[in-house]
Parts: sequence; C-alpha cells; structure tokens
Amino acid sequence: MPFSLLYLGISATAYEETENKRKLLSLFCFFSLPHVGYLYSLGKLVELISTYQYSEKSEQAVLTPQFLHVITSQNLQCFTVRCSAAAARGEDPYIDTTVKACPPVTLDVCTLRMQLFIGPRAICHFKNNIILLTKADTEDITERRKHTRRMLSRKADSIKSRSNSESEPGWNLYIINTVSTIQLYREMVEYSRTYETVKTESCIHLLSEAHLLVRAAIMDPHFLKSDEKEDLLRAFRESCAFLGDCYSRFDTKDYHLALPYYRMSGLSITEVLKRLVSEGDEIQTYERGFIFYLTHSLNEDSNEELSKESGNKVLQIFYLTDPVQLPDILCSPSMRNICPLTAVKYLQKVEKMMPSVVLTLTKAFLALKMGNLTMYEHEMQSYKETTLACGFIGQPRLLQQRKEGIVMPTEFAVHLKEMQPGLLVAATVALHENSKIELEEADTFFKMLCNSSENTIPQLLVDFWEALLVVSSQEKILQELLLRVTSQYVWRISKKQLPETKPLKTTEDLINSCSHFGLIVPWVTSIMSVGCLSDKDYHEDISRLQSLLCSQSINIASALPVLEPLTEADSVGLTVRVLCNTRLGKYEEAIDQLLSRCPDVAVFYAQHELKGDSQALWWNKLLPELCKRTRLTGNNCPVLISSLKETLSMVAMELELRDFLSLLPEDGTAAFFLPHLLHCSQRKLLT
Repeated sequence: MPFSLLYLGISATAYEETENKRKLLSLFCFFSLPHVGYLYSLGKLVELISTYQYSEKSEQAVLTPQFLHVITSQNLQCFTVRCSAAAARGEDPYIDTTVKACPPVTLDVCTLRMQLFIGPRAICHFKNNIILLTKADTEDITERRKHTRRMLSRKADSIKSRSNSESEPGWNLYIINTVSTIQLYREMVEYSRTYETVKTESCIHLLSEAHLLVRAAIMDPHFLKSDEKEDLLRAFRESCAFLGDCYSRFDTKDYHLALPYYRMSGLSITEVLKRLVSEGDEIQTYERGFIFYLTHSLNEDSNEELSKESGNKVLQIFYLTDPVQLPDILCSPSMRNICPLTAVKYLQKVEKMMPSVVLTLTKAFLALKMGNLTMYEHEMQSYKETTLACGFIGQPRLLQQRKEGIVMPTEFAVHLKEMQPGLLVAATVALHENSKIELEEADTFFKMLCNSSENTIPQLLVDFWEALLVVSSQEKILQELLLRVTSQYVWRISKKQLPETKPLKTTEDLINSCSHFGLIVPWVTSIMSVGCLSDKDYHEDISRLQSLLCSQSINIASALPVLEPLTEADSVGLTVRVLCNTRLGKYEEAIDQLLSRCPDVAVFYAQHELKGDSQALWWNKLLPELCKRTRLTGNNCPVLISSLKETLSMVAMELELRDFLSLLPEDGTAAFFLPHLLHCSQRKLLT
C-alpha cells in the first residue's frame, strides 16, 4: 500500500534581505493513504487543515506552499493547499479583524488540474518545476508502437530488427513547468465571473483560492527578488477588492469581511462607491456587507472628503437602509461637503418616526453650518440642558473630531464656548465619564478651543477639572485632578494672575456640591481677616485652595511640591503651611508657626484641632510655650496674656489638681494662676 509522509516549513523571509534571517512561521505535515490524504498544521496544537480525496489509487505525493501534486497509475493531479492561510495567521495578529482578513484554512479543497500520463512512478518538485518519472509496461509500449507504425512510413524489417527490445519497459523523464502564479490567478478570476449571478459561495470560493495563491507567492522567501513582485502585489490588492465586492454585493453570513478586504485593497471610499453604486437617482438594494463597510469607514477619522454628490448619495443610502445611523454619518469628517439642507430634510423625516436628543443636536449642528441661528435656538430649547449634555454621549463628534490622532473642536463646540460654556463643560464631563474622551485629550481640546498656548491653562479647562471632581469616582483620576487644580490656584495666587473668564462656579458652589472641597475652618478665616488687602483680589482662588486643604481628599505629601511657591511671608502662605502640617499630624510645628506669626489665633487653632490623641499638646506644648513667650515680652503683648489665660482655663478643666500644679512655672506669680487653681479644685470637689 503506497504511503506518503511529507513535511513543509514556511519561513518569514519575504521582507528580509538575507536568508540567514529566516524565521520559521509554520510547520505542516502531509500524511497520505492510497485514496485519501490529510494535511496537518503542527504547532502548539496539531490541527487538521484539509482532507484530499483522490479519484483513484495514489502512488506518491509532493507538497509545496501553493499546491499538492499527486500521481496515480495514469494521472498527475494538482490540488490547492491552505498552508499560506495558516502561516498568515501565525505571522500577523491583525488577521481576522476589521483591519485584515484571510480566507479560512478550512476552505474546501479545489482540484486545479488533472493531466494524463502513462505509468507515473515517481515525482519531485524543484522551484517552479515538477519532475515526473514514468515507466510504461510492455502492453503500453506495443500499443504505442502499433500506433507509430500506422503514422510512420518505415520498412517492416527495420521495425522487426528491434523486436527484441519490445519486452523492455519504457522509462521517461518529464520536466513540467508549472503555470505562473499570475496566469493561474487570472484564469481563476475569469472563471469566477461565471458564478457572479448564479452561485454566491462558488464565486467567493474561487476568488478565495486565487487570493491564497497570490498570498503564498508573496510569502515565498525569494519574493523580493522575483520578477513578478510588482505584478503579485497588484494582484493581491486586486483580489482583495474582488472579495470585498463579493461580501458587499452578496447576502452572506460573513458580510463583515467586506471591510477588511476593502482596506487591504487600498481603495478609497469614493472608489468603492463607484464600484457598487449605480449612477443616477434610481433606488438600489444594498446588502449588509456594503452598509457595514460604509458605516465603519465613515466612522473613522479619515482625511478623505467625499464630493457633494457622493456625500448626498451616502445620505440617501443610509436613509433607506439604516436611518438611525444618520447622525453618525453626518458627523463623519468625510461628509464635510454634504448639503446641510438636504441632511436636515432627511433628519426631519426620521425624527417623525424615531425622535431623539441626538437627532435634535445633529439638526442644531447643521443649523450652525447653515448660519440659521433661529433654527439652532429652536432645536436647543427642545430639551433641558442636562439632557442635552447627556445627548452628546450618543454622538461625541458633534463637539470634537480627530485629525491625525489629535482632538479638534467643532464649530458647535466653538459656539457653545461663547454662548453656553456650562453646557460645553457638562457635556465634556459626560464624555469623559463614558470613556469617550481621555483626560489629556480634554486638555488639548479646551486649549485649542480657547486658543491657549501649550503651557497656559484656560479657565474653561479649570472649570472642567472642577466639574469632573464632582462626579468622578476613580481614585487615580481624582488625585490627578486635585493636583492640577491646586497647581493652577497656586500659580494664579503667586503670580497675581486673574482668570481670563469668570469661573462657572464659586467656592461656595463647589463646597456644596463636591466632597473634595471642605468647609474652611474658622481659624483660617481669622488669619485671613488680618491679611493683606491685595489678597482680596484673588479671594476666589485663595478660598478654593484653602477649601481643598481643609478636606480629607487631597494627598498632602504629593501636593507639597506644588504648594512650594507660596511662602509664609503673607497670611495665605501661613494658612497653607499650617493646614499642611495639621493634615500631616505635625501639630507642634503648626503651633510654633502660629505663635510666631499670629499668636491670637493659636488658642483658636488648638480649640479646633487639638482633640483626641493630640489633646495633650495643650499642656505639653501650648502652655509651656505661652508661659515662655509671655515671660520674655512681659506686659507688652496682651494677646499672649489673653491666650495664656484661655489655655489655663482649658487645662484646668482637663487635668487633676496635682497634675495642674506640676505644670505651673516656678517663677510665676501666684495671683495670676490663683483663679485657675481655684477652678481646678472646685471641679475636683464636684466630681
């Protein structure tokens, strides 16, 4: 019983300069029995790719990247193989996505040619040639020579003289040139056209075979040096276009493949439209594959702009097949040249059947393009502002479009910036929270919208950060936002720089709506009441910064470098330093700073902050410091004396009489401490 076991390796050398850089992509094993053959892919898993049924008992087989050649007792048969499809998937991770496609390895086997030979015995393959050895039996030779006698006029004795050799077998060696890839590709494409209107799957099958044929040739290690290189690349793109046409025109379950095949073909949207859409106003039937291709292509950030006629034709196609997608299509960068009035008419018809806030916003967008402000205002008044803000989630490109990866504001966004900045900020927040725009992209968006330089932060961007703080729940985003707004407040305060536009919210608004802005503690207000008058011009930024530091949200350790520009030279710097030390648990340093700069607030601070575990600082830190400073200044600082009295009252309330006496200075005046001693002893008697 004839038996064949063959191995074939495919290397990724098509784009390498030397063969020393070969990288094995895939390894295949062909196992053949007399009447059937099996082709396996050997990798992490052993996978059966194809099964081959022979018309008669096989003698030997040869496997190449493009074909399987099998000899039987009378025939040389040629079959297609799927090695290039399997190798392509191993080489390119984008195969079988919306970017690239490849016919499946499980495609039915196709018999390409069957040639008659007398007594095939052995076969081998060398480059583009098949070498075939045949052995004719005696009967075959006799029949052949009888035929020769009839055809040739030779003397009978001359034939008889060689009769002794008739019993010997006739051996023949054939070198068969395989048909060039390009020629065979053309034949298969031409043959596929007979199935265009009859059998959909047969047409796709033949074109897939032609595509795999070319793909295998391109993956050949010697492809770069091939004389047919340009022809093969051209054929590859053409085969992709033909397959794209099939999946666009035919109603198949794999209609989505129209998109990757058209992308691989290099055809523009306009060129595809010319292939599939008839000229004139007649109504066509459009299959799912074509609509799928158009939808994805127009939703991309393409630099291709359709003509007015092509754009209007696309609008008509979607109005007839999928009107819900009209807002998406109208916002495509490729549709800039469409007639706005025509688009509005389509939207109005759709709105009667399926009204939505996205449709309303799209009509407002088109009204701005036409310069019809009356229509714009009518559309924008159809819904509440919060509903409009959420409506942009359904169609972000009404506000921002991407060009070469950069987010660009639209005319709609520019108009909202001037007329309804609050709606613009709310809409951008909604987009961010629904993963429609990243934080860095929003920065670029607002800077471009406000014509700001790279290092300048416009107030509208700060408004966005503040609004995002209200709704965001991601800790990483929150800390980033807190640092950003803190940095901007510090920059304005230190540079004496007012915002270029009025903030959308006051500090009070932020405190009431956002937990990250805390109530400003009373002792901070006391310090600020005796501060410099010039600070009043920057009251909003100062109060915002103090409110952030009064909350428990911001990471003070991370914020310290940002706060560095604010020194202790004025009341703002003092409040910032004391707030930071308090949040970090450095109460002793905070008390020292207050006693040095603002002693009348020290007790006020202690009453508010020194509680729980830190309460002991009243008598361990504050009382000794006040006694020391009062002794040094004498009666010249009534503020210290007043603070000392309040401190003694508090300590007398908290300590036992013996502990209280141990704290009193030895050089103190007894009359000064007597009321507090009396108070302390009375409290003890009462308890």
